[in-house]
Amino acid sequence: MTDKADSAYKTIGEVAEELGLQQHVLRFWETKFSQLQPIKSGRGRRLYRPEDVYLLAGIRDLLHERGFSIRGAQQFISENGVEAVRRQMSSAASGETRAIADAVSRLEQIRDLLQRARIELQTPMS
Repeated sequence: MTDKADSAYKTIGEVAEELGLQQHVLRFWETKFSQLQPIKSGRGRRLYRPEDVYLLAGIRDLLHERGFSIRGAQQFISENGVEAVRRQMSSAASGETRAIADAVSRLEQIRDLLQRARIELQTPMS
């Protein structure tokens, strides 16, 4: 799968894979959570905006991690608002992104050190 910009619309398959869910689960959740309204293409394909993905991640968190029932998750979203659920998941995602960026930076530093060490080991001593 090709990487898309964070702002790009995603297909149901891409979202299902990203969230570790089956596509039929996402379609079922659309029937239970009226706040989920992906855009439908001219050919009827579901296209999810980034805010849809954050909401789905929030619903997954409520149901799978926190143990809410569907009714409980509906009530939680009703009482706290969709934006609160999206923000929670968005901030978690940006925290993960920062952690990944930090790890990549550390790995690049290690790579540079290893390259310098290799060059020093290959240089004949006088």
